[in-house]
Amino acid sequence: MGKILIKNIGELIGIVPEGVLKKEGREMGEVSSLKNAWLLADGEKIESFGRMDDCPPVQESEGILHGHKVEIIDAEGGMVMPAFCDSHSHIVYAGSREGEFRDKINGLTYEEIAARGGGILNSADLLHETSEEELFRQSLKRAEEVMHKGTGVLEIKSGYGLNTEDELKMLRVIRRLKAALPLEIRSTFLGAHAVGREYTGRQGEYVDMVCNEMLPAVAAEDLADFVDIFCDSGFFTPEETLQILDAARKYGLRGKIHANELGVSGGVQAGVSRNALSVDHLEQTTDAEIEVLRGTETMPTMLPGASFFSNLPYGRAKDYIKAGLGVALASDYNPGSSPSGDMRFVMALGCIRMRLTPEEAFNACTLNSAYAMGASRIAGSITEGKLASLIITCPVPSLSFIPYSHQTPFIKTVILKGQAI
Repeated sequence: MGKILIKNIGELIGIVPEGVLKKEGREMGEVSSLKNAWLLADGEKIESFGRMDDCPPVQESEGILHGHKVEIIDAEGGMVMPAFCDSHSHIVYAGSREGEFRDKINGLTYEEIAARGGGILNSADLLHETSEEELFRQSLKRAEEVMHKGTGVLEIKSGYGLNTEDELKMLRVIRRLKAALPLEIRSTFLGAHAVGREYTGRQGEYVDMVCNEMLPAVAAEDLADFVDIFCDSGFFTPEETLQILDAARKYGLRGKIHANELGVSGGVQAGVSRNALSVDHLEQTTDAEIEVLRGTETMPTMLPGASFFSNLPYGRAKDYIKAGLGVALASDYNPGSSPSGDMRFVMALGCIRMRLTPEEAFNACTLNSAYAMGASRIAGSITEGKLASLIITCPVPSLSFIPYSHQTPFIKTVILKGQAI
């Protein structure tokens, strides 16, 4: 893999100094940029950038820079920005659940669908009957879809297995996706997504099985970067969440918690008490959750696509920012409550429904979302030494245009780890 020189960049956007891993409070409204710019990538990483006045001299007819072969890309006045970072997805699943889409249209809630054996359990049934090869094929198609929409860093969860064999099957598929694609992928074990059918009425025993059987098996194959628990009304309690987090810590797995989607669950407090990297969903929030997050390393992560598709409240992102906290946005791409991984749409919803400024939404979908999956040292901004995972846009008038005109095609080229895809 050689060098790439992108020239004639109308605006290079999302420049962050080395060592800045997240943005909080007022910083979320700040986006640094450079107009009339160039950027040089060497292999997978950003080597340097600057104004066109100081562009490195290239023998364009031969593509030679300082004696090295270089591919030249003319941005033709378009923006260059870091690729989107999506810190919460469930793209490894089998089939689809459009039947439940009809149920929701007819008035059934998420909880009602789950209570009658649908939702996550439906996906678990489908996944159980699907081979690893077929599951990989379906998941690869979704991963390629989000890449072409501009996502460069992606967290993927298990959680549709609900028994040891099928959870491992999902995590092995995630490992295969890591090897097959230029996406930077983080893997999360979510065995506590729901109670498997064979454990109906025995939730405590299921939690013990997650701790004593699933976690050791996951660790033995080094299949996960994080652990997650669905701590919410009708699912797992804060006490069970702590039990799993403590068991996972023995294997070096840090927590990422599903919390406060369906009710004020105590999941935020449980996650913070164990230094979770993120607490996700947060559709139902009181001032107590905001207060407990102050001064912690835990990133509040909101999923407006789930609110949009499932008619749930939108997270109080503005209140978090006013309190001096950071906020990340992610897709929650899954077959039931958010069947889309389009991070530009997530950014637009952040502006339209959560009243974030375009700058706040941009930071939430790039640097802060990278932080929420432990990737902001290597991705999420235009910084020398970080991954050259970039979006080259068609010429657009401003950053605000991207969420404003969110259905107008805006991507000219996606570059992931120094490769144009």
